[in-house]
Formats: sequence, structure tokens, C-alpha cells
Amino acid sequence: MTTHSSDIRDGVIAGLAAYLMWGILPVYFKTVGSVDTLEVLVHRVIWAVPFGALILAVRSQWPEVKRALTHRAMLGWLSLSAVFIGMNWFVYIWAIQDARIFETSLGYYINPLTNMLAGVVLFRERLRRFQTLAVALAAIGVTVLTVSGGQVPWVALFLAVSFTVYAVIRKKVVIGGMPGLFVETLVLLPFALAWFGYLRAAGLLAFADSDASLVFWLLMAGPVTALPLLCFALAARRLPLTTIGFMQFLAPTLQFLTGIYYGEQLTVAHMICFGFIWVAVLFFSIDAIKAGTKKLPVATPRGA
Repeated sequence: MTTHSSDIRDGVIAGLAAYLMWGILPVYFKTVGSVDTLEVLVHRVIWAVPFGALILAVRSQWPEVKRALTHRAMLGWLSLSAVFIGMNWFVYIWAIQDARIFETSLGYYINPLTNMLAGVVLFRERLRRFQTLAVALAAIGVTVLTVSGGQVPWVALFLAVSFTVYAVIRKKVVIGGMPGLFVETLVLLPFALAWFGYLRAAGLLAFADSDASLVFWLLMAGPVTALPLLCFALAARRLPLTTIGFMQFLAPTLQFLTGIYYGEQLTVAHMICFGFIWVAVLFFSIDAIKAGTKKLPVATPRGA
């Protein structure tokens, strides 16, 4: 087997692993569903730091971290991106615990489309014909769900928009996925530790009074956060952006199926909305095939 073929094979395996882990992430947050959302977020930040440090050591990426921490502008941008990824994580965890998996799935289906709109607004990019159709169909789907359900699917929109803002900020910084995530979690770490201390002092810390099984799963918040990103980084270096773009729809599809598994109510409005979204994904994919790797705006890791 040639080196190129081996790289493609490894990239496909890594990419599928990344989006598979992101796709079944609701199962993890359901497992720790008895723990308050904010405490789960605190554990995600705290335990991502040592696990991320281990990965950085194995991959010899500490120089990137040092450069980010000593470069004022880079640290400033990463601090801002940390705020948005923190908000994204919080809403995502809360939505899973509040039986809104379908909305989280919808959010990550439309995220590539909000990325394209950001390109138009912020970078004066022009939408091609199939891209325009995809955005229009997604907008119709969300409108149908809004009118039929009587309320805006704000969870989906927040997840999509917040991660688009996060991706735009990260474009300002030349840094790898893992080093960038490590710096972001370092920025969030003092706040996470402060809240952890408050919960401990107030006797409200689930981590302190839980059985060994729940403690184990809370500790796993670190690997759950870092491992998919590591796999994504490995895939992104070996695969065309078009391939990564197709793979990214695996995660919200698995989330959708997870919502069915947990018995969430799938209304007619949901089905109509997702129908429009799936057709939008089809047009998005057709455009990706036609455009190749030129301007596919999806080669960024997920926020969940």
C-alpha cells in the first residue's frame, strides 16, 4: 500500500471516529444527567486540561501553546473564542439534559450554512447557486418549525451561530486544533475551579457525594472533550476538505437518531423542518462536489 493510500485510509478512520464520537455525545450527557448542567461544564473544562496536556506532550505541540500564551494578540483572540465555546458547551449540555436532542441536531445541520452566511457578511464571499438554495431551504425549514411550534428553535440557532462566531474568531489565530483547545480551556479553568470550590463549600458538589460510577463518568469529561478533536485534527491533515465536509453531517444524523432512541417527541413540524434541512444538505453536498476543495467552509471542528 502506498504512503498516500495509507494516509487516506488513516484519515477516513480518524474522521469517522471523530464524528461518531460527536454524534453519540448526547449519550454521555444523558449518563451524567443527574448532575447540574453548570457542574458538568465545570468538569468538562477541568478534566480537559490534564488530558489535553497529555496529548500535547505525545504530539510535541507545547511550542504552539507557549507561542499562544506569550503572544498578546493571539491570547486575546483565544480568550474571546473560549467565551463562545464555553457558552456553546453550556447550552448544548443543558439542551441534552432538557430532552432537546432534536434541536441540537438541527443546530449542527445548519451550522455549515451559517458559516457560509458569515463568509458573505464578513468576508464578502459570494454564494454560488446551490449554496443559495441550501440556505433558503434551511431558512424555510426553521420558519416552518417556528410557526408550527409557536416558538423560535433558539437552541438550534444559538448552537449554529455561536459556533460560527467561534470559527470566525479562530480564523484570526494560526494554531492547531489541540493547542488551541488547550489554551481555551486554560482560560476557562480559573472560573471552573472557582465554581467547583463554591459548590464544594456549599455542599452542592455532586462529584463529592456520588457513587464511583458517576465520579468515573465525570472524570471522563476530559477524554470526551479532547479525543474527538484529536481525531478530527488527524483527519483534517490527511483528507480533502470536501470529504471532511461530507463526514460532518454524520454527527447531527447520529444525534437525530439518538433523540429517537431517547423517545423525544418527533412532531410533523420537526419532520417537515428536517426534510427541508436534508434537501439543503443535498444541495450543499452537490456544491461541494462541483467546487472541490476551493471554498468549502466546513473544515473546522464542532463545538459540542
